[in-house]
Amino acid sequence: MTLPLNYTGIVVVTLLCLLFLSGCGYQMVGKETHVPPGLNSVAIPTFKNRTFEPGIEVPFTQGFLKEFIRDKRVRVVERKGADSVLEGVIKSFDITSVSYDKSGFVLEFEMKVVLGLVLKNRAGEVLWEEKHFSENRWFRASPNILTNEANKAVALQEIGRYSAERIRNRFFYNF
Repeated sequence: MTLPLNYTGIVVVTLLCLLFLSGCGYQMVGKETHVPPGLNSVAIPTFKNRTFEPGIEVPFTQGFLKEFIRDKRVRVVERKGADSVLEGVIKSFDITSVSYDKSGFVLEFEMKVVLGLVLKNRAGEVLWEEKHFSENRWFRASPNILTNEANKAVALQEIGRYSAERIRNRFFYNF
């Protein structure tokens, strides 16, 4: 049985496409890492707070722990069993008003945090360092103090999570 010319052309084109696609070199990505050999585990102690904002170290430490645990390329362990230690310092924390209503009341704030991060091996040698990493977020102002503080806390958690994600990417891809 022979196929009509239209079907033969479609079959040939389909087979050629499949042949070309199979040889294009596509591969699954996402687990590639540039971390030095032998670095299989990391400890992430509580960040140091060099600001006047109480408790700011908590969302950053939690964000980094969650991000590295979720990634699974290196195990997150306690300091005494770790190949390396990722230490963080919150160097500055600023909130400025960025928009106002017609009456001059603040509508939105911008929060900016600057971190210093250093990864050291077990012997204390610096393997990687980010001296001045900054991140910012805007949050809505509210005349209600509790709502305002809740909005601020959410923005701080977002900065912690997003900073951890960006640093994790640098850690694994730009080591």
